[in-house]
Amino acid sequence: MRNGSEDGGEVRRISTEEELREVVKEPPRAIAEKAIDRVDEQSRLFLEASPFFLLATTAPDGGMDVSPRGDPPGSVLVLDDGRSLAFGDRKGNRRLDSLRNILANPRVGMIFLIPGINDTLRVNGRAEVIRDAPYFDRLAVQGKRPELAIEVRIEELFLHCAKAFLRSSLWETSTWPDRSAVPSAGRIAKSQAGSKVPESLMNAALRLDSKFRRY
Repeated sequence: MRNGSEDGGEVRRISTEEELREVVKEPPRAIAEKAIDRVDEQSRLFLEASPFFLLATTAPDGGMDVSPRGDPPGSVLVLDDGRSLAFGDRKGNRRLDSLRNILANPRVGMIFLIPGINDTLRVNGRAEVIRDAPYFDRLAVQGKRPELAIEVRIEELFLHCAKAFLRSSLWETSTWPDRSAVPSAGRIAKSQAGSKVPESLMNAALRLDSKFRRY
């Protein structure tokens, strides 16, 4: 499909997989079929070392949401002989975007990261919101047991290569921007809300909220 763009150039859009494969050929079979449906021994070690992951969910209207999740390494539990994962839902802004989406559509995607490591582990599966279970005590952090947890039945688990991290130099501190060149959370919140509250007060409020409502 061809259309003009605002800058006067031609835009060639792709609308079918056949058109897509004209540009990118089929992957080798070993890569195309690399996903497994449970946590293997080495993937378990990766999960246990990961303090951070991204959780993707889908709203009833088809809208997507990606939520960052962070806890001390080992806070994501491997259950059912490696077929399921469980993690606590910590205190947040109470919008419950991920939880409400899971209730409507259980399909989720997860990407696990380890600081300084360029490879990531990806998981796709079906999630449930859990009110209580025998493993909840194991999900406690700083002595605080979560009120809710999420279980994910694994359908696909696979390693994702390091290219994105190498291209972005994400972990190379020499490439990190000067903090003064990046708008603060308070400035962004002020801009989005159209608020007249000073940026300094917005930042202070956000810092206090993060400190006292962490768990």
